Amino acid sequence: MKLNIVPAKTGALWVKQGARTFVRQPIALTGLFLMFMALMSLVSMVPLIGGVIGLMLIPSASLGLMAGAQEALSGKFPRPMTLFCAFRVSKDKTKQMLLLGVFYAAGFLVLAGLSALVDGGGFAKFYLVGSTLTKELILKSDFQQAMWLALILYIPFSSLFWHAPALVFWHGVSVPKSLFFSGFACFSNWRAFLMYTLTWAGVFASVALVLGMLSSLGEESAWVSDLLLPVMLILASIFFTSSLFSFKDCFSSETILA
Repeated sequence: MKLNIVPAKTGALWVKQGARTFVRQPIALTGLFLMFMALMSLVSMVPLIGGVIGLMLIPSASLGLMAGAQEALSGKFPRPMTLFCAFRVSKDKTKQMLLLGVFYAAGFLVLAGLSALVDGGGFAKFYLVGSTLTKELILKSDFQQAMWLALILYIPFSSLFWHAPALVFWHGVSVPKSLFFSGFACFSNWRAFLMYTLTWAGVFASVALVLGMLSSLGEESAWVSDLLLPVMLILASIFFTSSLFSFKDCFSSETILA
């Protein structure tokens, strides 16, 4: 395994490569993302511990979405069980991925706890247990401060886990080392990831602008609201597909485990 430093423009290329790969298997990749969302929703329904279990499964599920993108890139049809590839190779891989999930859940709960120090837990409750989000709550200054604090802290936190699932599963890297290498790779390639973020922000803003313009046409534009959900699902699926290429460009190896 070798860490690569890529130019800033590569970040935009990741988005383009993700879109091209998605077009190869749009139904399968969108289906995998829907399965991911359904799994998170079902797990969150478990009393008391559902939210924590859901957090623990995020690294493994995100790996499954990347594996689906890898299959589409290879000209294969991503099967539903691809989403659970983290648990289908060996007991050792399963243990490592579950340990990574424990680290993710613990770290996320720490972030939520820090945000609770600002607003008394309003933002954390909304995010973790799905409490009702009201207009009054959104307008509260302490809620907004907690939201921004959580967002700022989540950026370096997410960099630790951006590549970690793939490093553990495909390269056999230990969990602590995978977190270090993932964070180091994101930091070393911050220009490319900044361009990646800005490109996606531009995509979402452009789509929102187009839909907004269409919805302003009057009664004849009522159908536009029906497009919102499928368009968001497609964009989210392309986003997870594009994450594969950020991993491929940041790390190189002669072999990738199946």
